[in-house]
Amino acid sequence: MSASSAPAASGSFLGKAGPLVLARLFTAGLTLSIPLVLARVLSLEEYGTYYQLFLISTTLYYVLPFGVAQSLYYFLPRVEQKRPFLGQTMLFMTAAGVVAAALVVGLLEPVAGLFSNPALLNYRWPLAIYTALLLGSFPLEVALTSQGRTKAAAVAYLGSDTVRSAAMVLPCLFGASLHGMMIAVAGYAGLRYLATWVISLRGSEGPLVSGKLFREQLMYAAPFGAAMALSIPQQNAHFYVVASAVAPALYALYRVGCFQLPVVELLYTPTSEVLMVRLGELEKAGRLEEGVGAFREAAGKLAFVFLPFAAFLFAAAPEFISAMFGAKFLPAVPIFRVSVLGVVLAILPMDGVLRARGYTRAIFLSYLIKAVVTVPLVWWGVRSFGMKGGIASWAVAELVGKATLLIRVPAALSTPERPLRIRDVIPWAELGKASLAACAAAAGVFALRAGLVGAWVGLPQGFIWRALPLAVTGVLFAIGYVAVLYATGIRPLRILAGLRTRGAS
Repeated sequence: MSASSAPAASGSFLGKAGPLVLARLFTAGLTLSIPLVLARVLSLEEYGTYYQLFLISTTLYYVLPFGVAQSLYYFLPRVEQKRPFLGQTMLFMTAAGVVAAALVVGLLEPVAGLFSNPALLNYRWPLAIYTALLLGSFPLEVALTSQGRTKAAAVAYLGSDTVRSAAMVLPCLFGASLHGMMIAVAGYAGLRYLATWVISLRGSEGPLVSGKLFREQLMYAAPFGAAMALSIPQQNAHFYVVASAVAPALYALYRVGCFQLPVVELLYTPTSEVLMVRLGELEKAGRLEEGVGAFREAAGKLAFVFLPFAAFLFAAAPEFISAMFGAKFLPAVPIFRVSVLGVVLAILPMDGVLRARGYTRAIFLSYLIKAVVTVPLVWWGVRSFGMKGGIASWAVAELVGKATLLIRVPAALSTPERPLRIRDVIPWAELGKASLAACAAAAGVFALRAGLVGAWVGLPQGFIWRALPLAVTGVLFAIGYVAVLYATGIRPLRILAGLRTRGAS
């Protein structure tokens, strides 16, 4: 490979994520509207019930795939005959959906008792149908992205998220309340399930199922699937414990504190997915030594976005909560500031690297350690410190889990000719400059608030006036962040260009 070709390959790599990023950027506003609208049209008790219903559904959604759908990122870039992997994956996910429905129907009553919320039983069948069909449609975007069809995957994300947002918001706006919303999302999941079968298999050849290939796929997926079976309950443990300890109205407050804008999902997931495909292509071409460069490039770009985003949310937490949810949710600010740590921890796409290189056992070990740490910590934290103890226990467990993943990344990216250490895979310069600029801009927000004490009192009601303090602090933060970046020699427009589609090179 010539020297001149390296940058082109790198640019093409990040450019492939562009359609996915743009599609999710467009739908992020729709997705963001869901909890914001529901917070205003539902009572606190119904709002807490809404979060509890989807806590149950999302737990099953991420545990029951058992890594089989995600394994397509590993297999499809490496094989010529893709149809068996697609067909057996979709059949497996359909079976997983049936299992999910049975679990919802059979276990919702004891869960309602645990949460001290009998109202959950009113939504048993819509929740079961929605969860089953959503699981069955899990492979849609995965199948498209893992075949390099990122534009088609972007269209799928765009259409699916638009319909989902409408199904969740419109019934409540038209007075159908939470029950109408659950029926609507069950219908949405049915449409998505049908689309998955029609779109994913288009253009593929070969048998629908291969016993030999399915066993191979299960062997690869099993460690990652077991890791998810530990990780998702562990990540949600604080939600379950808090839900069992407080009333639905207080649980609604806690979930607002844990609310995160979809910026991480918007950038991290497609970047990680395309990184996995890129590493598979490099391995197939015998150029794995370029993998560490791809990882550092992706992490460096994410650092310049995620670090200022986290710093701004931490500094402007009161303005953000008040503008988005209303002043009645301001007690959630301390919880929200701790939850912002999740944005910082998403800078390094480590799980994608480990999955792409077949290091799924390392992911399982990481999640096992997190589960061992979380179970006693979250129980003690919530019992001793209430909701603040719940979010603090989550933060400690996340730090431990990320550290155990980072230890294995150098080995996953090493070659016999070039063994790597942790310091070799981290983009130190980008992290340092982004941190300096973000902290300086955050300090400006704190100084502004101290100098304008009481200035916002007496503003008229309405979203525009509630958002005014947030807009002012946002402009100040952006000016400060960009100014410090320029002082350190970084050009923000170049960073943004690296996250856009660049076309084939």
